[in-house]
Amino acid sequence: MKEFSTSLKEKLKNIDYIIISCAFLLSLLSILILWGGSAHFQAGTNKVLVQSIAAGLGLVLAFLISTVDYDTVIEKLEKFFFFFSIGLLLLCVVINKFVPSISGATGNTNLNWIKIPGVPFYLQPAEFVKITFIITFSRHIDRLSGKINHPLSVLKLMIHAGIIIGILVITKDMGTVLIYIFIMAAMLFVGGLSLWYFAAGAVIAVILFPFLWDHMTEYQQQRIFAGFNPDTDPENYGYQALMSRKAIINGGFRGAGLFGGTVYTSLPAAHSDFLFAVLAEKLGFFGTFSYIAIMTLLIVRLLIVSRRSRKNYASIICVGVAAMLIAQTLENIGMCLAALPVIGIPLPFFSYGGSSMLALYIGIGLVESICSHNKKYYFEREPSTQSK
Repeated sequence: MKEFSTSLKEKLKNIDYIIISCAFLLSLLSILILWGGSAHFQAGTNKVLVQSIAAGLGLVLAFLISTVDYDTVIEKLEKFFFFFSIGLLLLCVVINKFVPSISGATGNTNLNWIKIPGVPFYLQPAEFVKITFIITFSRHIDRLSGKINHPLSVLKLMIHAGIIIGILVITKDMGTVLIYIFIMAAMLFVGGLSLWYFAAGAVIAVILFPFLWDHMTEYQQQRIFAGFNPDTDPENYGYQALMSRKAIINGGFRGAGLFGGTVYTSLPAAHSDFLFAVLAEKLGFFGTFSYIAIMTLLIVRLLIVSRRSRKNYASIICVGVAAMLIAQTLENIGMCLAALPVIGIPLPFFSYGGSSMLALYIGIGLVESICSHNKKYYFEREPSTQSK
């Protein structure tokens, strides 16, 4: 395949500015709501500053990554990304087990946090590993193109995903585990895996559920019970979901104003997991509709880039990033509405958290790199890496 180089100006011209604009608008909305509620959040001013820095740094990273040839980098560093992912997650496990003084875990919370000495925030490795997982898993699927439905191929893919997801299970971050499973399933679907395998997976999940349930902590079990029916325990496990729903209802159509609202002040984790409820109470239907509309446009554009991608694995990468946004958005809004269990999933580009914000912008930068290098080749779609 004949290849030609593109200038920096041409690369920047070819990126999808709708995607980057959507991400930036959602980040601005997040900063605005954090600012509006800063008087009621612990260290509220610092949270606004950290979120602003994370969004600004993320935007710069996205543009920088967009100028780098993703194909060249991934081809050289694919194995590094895989072992880096394993090492980073294992580091989290080791630190939480042997050096709990710098761990972010307390009580029943998950162990997927690392305290960075000298700075007032934590690192959540699984957020960054989402991106490296999407990269390595897409390459693996592409290499098996044409024989993905062979049982041996499926086994190899399950081992690949199982190593990463298995370590996450050890960290007790079950919410993130579900997101990874959704990403994996979406990528396998577009990669051509037969629906019979998905059906078999569903059957196996149903069979194994009683076993998994017995090995869950009481805290996790009660979270699931209260997630689907928070009214059964309104003073304890169902409290967050009920207060979140109350804040959303209190916002009504117009909202209480940027500095208004009272319900969210009694809502635990309002600045992070339940910031969507704060948005609803402050800006009402208009605010929540704005977030959903912008996120929908962002996801649609990601899928359009996937369809136009010149490389098969690049197309799967775009689907993986879109699947990540879809899963996190649906779960977070669902738990804010007291319709799904509260499992600590951040709302993309919105919930407070530097790790999540930076990782998401890295993912967007990767997609923009695919856009900016789409004209690197003369032909429409390259063959898979397996057939090269």
